[in-house]
Amino acid sequence: MDLKKVNDSFEPELSQAIQRVLSSGWYLLGDEVNAFEKEFSAYCGVSHCIGVANGLDALTLIFKAWMELGILQEGDEVIVPANTFIASILSITRNNLKPVLVEPDPKTFNLDPNAIEAVITERTKAILPVHLYGQCADMQNINRIALKYSLKVVEDAAQAHGALYHGVKAGNLSDAAGFSFYPGKNLGCLGDGGCVTTNDADLADCVRVLANYGSEEKYIFRYQGLNSRLDEIHAAVLRVKLHRLDQDNNHRRDLAHFYLEHIKNAEVILPEVKDWNAHVFHIFPVLSDQRNLLQAYLEGNDIQTQIHYPVPPHKQAAFTERNRQSFPITESIHQRELSLPVSPVFTLCEAEYLCNCINRFQL
Repeated sequence: MDLKKVNDSFEPELSQAIQRVLSSGWYLLGDEVNAFEKEFSAYCGVSHCIGVANGLDALTLIFKAWMELGILQEGDEVIVPANTFIASILSITRNNLKPVLVEPDPKTFNLDPNAIEAVITERTKAILPVHLYGQCADMQNINRIALKYSLKVVEDAAQAHGALYHGVKAGNLSDAAGFSFYPGKNLGCLGDGGCVTTNDADLADCVRVLANYGSEEKYIFRYQGLNSRLDEIHAAVLRVKLHRLDQDNNHRRDLAHFYLEHIKNAEVILPEVKDWNAHVFHIFPVLSDQRNLLQAYLEGNDIQTQIHYPVPPHKQAAFTERNRQSFPITESIHQRELSLPVSPVFTLCEAEYLCNCINRFQL
C-alpha cells in the first residue's frame, strides 16, 4: 500500500482542499466537516453521519450513547466475531460491557449467524458484526435474530466503505455503524478519522454531543463525554476522495478477479466471493498452511504482504482472562491468513508478476 502514490493520484485537488482549510482559519467543527457528513450520509443512504476522531471511537460512542439513553447498562453482553481486529472488542470493554466471542463462517470470515443464538442470554443486548476484509456480513440473518430477541445491531464497517448487501450500502444495514478513515482504508484521510452513521435521530444527537466533551453549547455539558472530533483538514481530504471511491473499489475488484483467475498454486486457498458487485476488497486474504514460508518467499521477490491478523484477540496479553479460550476456526484463520497487495494504485502488470511468483512457490 503505497500511500504517497495513492495521495499523489488525487493531486492537485488534495492540496487545493488542504489550502482551502488553511486559508479559512477554521480548523474544527466547521464547513468541511458539515459538508462531508452530508455527502457521506447521502452516499451511504442514511439520515445522519457524525464525524469523529477514529474508528474505535465511532464504535465506542455508539455503545456509550445507548448507555446514556438507558438502552444499555454496564455488564450487558455484546456478541462479536472472535476473528476481528482488537478495536471491535475494545469498543465494548471501554463501556464496561461484556464481549461474547463467536466463531466466523470459515468461507467468508464473517460472523456466522448460525453461531449466534447458542450464546444469547438474558444479558445479551447487542450484536456487533464486522464486515471483514470488505465483504458484508450476513445481515439478513443477523437482523432476523436481533429482531427475534430485541437486540441492537452495530456494524463495524471500518473495512467496508462502499460495500453493498442486497443493494444497500454498508453503514445502512443496522441500527448504527462505525467507520474508520485510517489512511490505508478504502476511504482514508491523512491521519486518524472516523464517523458514525445511523437513521436514529436520538442516537445521532447523543453521539454528536458525547463526542464534543458532552457539550452542545459552549461550556455547558449534558454528559461526561470525550474529545473525539473529525478535523477540518481530514474532512476536506475525505470529500476529495469520496468522489472516486466507487471507481477505486472497482479497481480493487479487478485486481481480486485477476488473482482468482491466475493463482493456480494448490498451497494457496483463495477467498470465496458471494457477490462481485458488493465486495470492496479492502484486503485480499488467502490461506496457506505454509503462510510464513510463503510470505518470506514473496518478500524475497520484492512483494510486500501483511497478516490480518497474526494473533487473535482472545490470545492477546491485553485479554489474559481469555487466553485459555479456544476458537479453532478463528485460530486456524489467524495462523494461515496472508493479505496480498490490493490498492487503487497497484497495477494489473504488478498483479501478474505476483501471480507468477506465487505459482512458482513450492516447499
